[in-house]
Amino acid sequence: MTRLAFSRSGTAYAVARMLPFLIIAASIVIDVATPDNNRYDRFLFAAPALAAIAWGPAATLGIGLLTMGASFGLATSRTDFQVVSGPATLYALLLVTLVSAWSSSLRLRHERQLQRMGSIAEAAQHALLRPMPSRLGPVDFHLLYEASAQGARVGGDFYKALPAPDGVRLMVGDVQGKGLGAVETASLLLGSFRESAYTAGDLAEIARRLDTTMRRYARMCPDSEAADRFATVLLVEFPADEPVARILSCGHPAPLVQHGTAVTTVPIPSPALPVNLAGFENEEFDIVDIPFAPDDRLLLFTDGVSETRDAAGEFYPLEERVAAWSLRPADRVLPLLRDDLARFAAGKLGDDTTAILAVRH
Repeated sequence: MTRLAFSRSGTAYAVARMLPFLIIAASIVIDVATPDNNRYDRFLFAAPALAAIAWGPAATLGIGLLTMGASFGLATSRTDFQVVSGPATLYALLLVTLVSAWSSSLRLRHERQLQRMGSIAEAAQHALLRPMPSRLGPVDFHLLYEASAQGARVGGDFYKALPAPDGVRLMVGDVQGKGLGAVETASLLLGSFRESAYTAGDLAEIARRLDTTMRRYARMCPDSEAADRFATVLLVEFPADEPVARILSCGHPAPLVQHGTAVTTVPIPSPALPVNLAGFENEEFDIVDIPFAPDDRLLLFTDGVSETRDAAGEFYPLEERVAAWSLRPADRVLPLLRDDLARFAAGKLGDDTTAILAVRH
């Protein structure tokens, strides 16, 4: 989903609104200041056409009438003014004005439709992505979620943490693409996880159910935008009675684990394929167990974090940065990450930014 062509509070929008008047003023000044045989009033035709970009139909008509008045004044001031050419120019300007006003009306209608669609999609995504609980069982959670700065109001990142019979289970994922199709896919996976997190025997069973949910939906609704979407997923289990974390990856970036001040990437030798990857199906799922004692930290994230690049095309050094913040309070790490990502990318983040910091207490 893309934003409107001009932000109504942006510089480009202000310039677009002023441009028709600047053209009218410049045409008048240059035409008057040059010999009679140089006709700069022809540039006046651009004024109502450009007005349709940033003004409404009524204002566009008004600018068109102003342009016609300027054209008539310039024409009658010439020594070679002709009765035939003067009205012909005015009729042409009137036609351009009417077409521009009609275009402006169509533009406004399209903008309202985009706004409604964007609002509906945002509401759907907000309903899906409820606030992360600050504590579940033996784990504290801290969340960072921000939409892309490239104009996509609805992205494909999703997350959920739920209490399980013997601890806590967490899912973080990223759907291919953006828009309503991504929201639909995320809703299917979140619904499947809500059901299976309470009843599945292990993470592998949850992953199988996620795959089954998407494949069943693709058969039932082959024309849906979600039918052909795949998603990377990371599943984590925090047992209540063991100082470990169990991790299963379906094509998702491996998390970072912090023990004391040492920060490393969790080794995942055999990650499974992304969920609903066309033509492929996971047969086996490897679960990685890592030590996760009190005060240990686990950072889960989507590729919007790990694949952020600077102006030179270099990837964001996530492990290095997190290691530098190892002594910072847990509730300060993700705000530091958010600000540092924005500086690193010069404010031009290309994807949604999602990170979850889990801390054993």
